[in-house]
Amino acid sequence: MALKIIVCAKQVPDTNEIKIDPVKKTLIREGVPSILNHDDANALEEALKIKDQYPDTHITVVTMGPPQAKDMLIECLAMGADEAVLASDRALGGSDTWATSNALAAAIEKIGVFDLIFAGRQAIDGDTAQVGPQIAEKLNLPQVTYVSEFELAEDQKNITVKRALEDGYELIKIQTPCMLTTIKELNSPRYMSIGGIFDAVKKEIPVWGAADLGVNADTEVGLDASPTKVYRSFTPAPKGQGTVLEGDSEKDVVDQLLIGLKSKHVI
Repeated sequence: MALKIIVCAKQVPDTNEIKIDPVKKTLIREGVPSILNHDDANALEEALKIKDQYPDTHITVVTMGPPQAKDMLIECLAMGADEAVLASDRALGGSDTWATSNALAAAIEKIGVFDLIFAGRQAIDGDTAQVGPQIAEKLNLPQVTYVSEFELAEDQKNITVKRALEDGYELIKIQTPCMLTTIKELNSPRYMSIGGIFDAVKKEIPVWGAADLGVNADTEVGLDASPTKVYRSFTPAPKGQGTVLEGDSEKDVVDQLLIGLKSKHVI
C-alpha cells in the first residue's frame, strides 16, 4: 500500500536577520533572506524517513504565500518530496491563522486522498502553533501536537508518537489518517542533493488562487476575514545590567544581598 503524505510548510524570514522599525513598530523584511521554517523542515524530514523505508510513499508539500515561496518549495523537492503546491493570491494576503488554515485545508482537500499530514509545531515569524491544529479541526482529523518521536507500524496504519510536554511526555497511539505537528527533537533534517536540485527546478509547481481553492475571498481568507487584529509590535526594552555578588562564604553573599535590597528600599 502506497502511503500518501502531505507536508504543510512555510517560507519565513530568517529571524537572525530581523529588525523592527523603531517608528512604525513593524518588522523590517526588506533585504532579509527567506528560509524554510525550522519546524517544517523536521516535518518534511520525518515524511522523507518514511519514504526511505517505504519507497512507494508519495509526499506532497503545500504552502501558502507570495510567489517567491516557490523557492522554498523547490528546496523541499530537492530534499526528496515528490510534488509541491503553492496557494498564492492577493486575496489570501493578510490572513491570520484562522484564515490561513481555511486556505490550507481547502488546498489539502483539493489535493485529494491522503494518509498522513505533517506540519511543523509553529512558524518562527508568528510562534502561534495554531495553524496545524486548526487544519486538523477543519478536516475533522485526529491530531497530536509537539511530536518528538514517531514510529509507524508495519501495517502502515497504526502510529505511536511521543508528545513533549513542559514537565514530561505522553506516549500516544493514533491511526491514519491524522495530523501530526513536529518539533526539532524529532530528527535532523537532511540537505538537498545535487541531483535533487536539478530535478526540482524542472518540476512544475501549480499555483492555486482563492477561486481554485473554492474559498470565499470576503469571509474566509484575507485580512478582512481574519478575526485576529495586531495593534502593535515592539522591541522589549533592554534590561539593566545585573550585579554579581561574590564573597568568601554564603553568609557574606547574603549580607551583601540584604544591604543592596535595603539601599533600594525593597526591604
